[in-house]
Amino acid sequence: MKKLIQDFKTPVSPFFQRIRNTGLLLTGLATALLTAPVVLPVMVTTIAGYIAVAGSVAATVSQFTTDTDTRDKNGA
Repeated sequence: MKKLIQDFKTPVSPFFQRIRNTGLLLTGLATALLTAPVVLPVMVTTIAGYIAVAGSVAATVSQFTTDTDTRDKNGA
């Protein structure tokens, strides 16, 4: 468990920062569609649900990746 927390706190490479930010953006847009105060077609809400899941998974996985150069310097 300590290793997971340590990996979460270590710096992330710029590539995975972009993936994380894109995943958060997709999750936010999908959440906005799902919580819209208007009735949307079933297809739109279904796709928004899938996008929300994919965005949150991408953001979580990319946050736990570590920059190997920084990790080696820290002695982990």
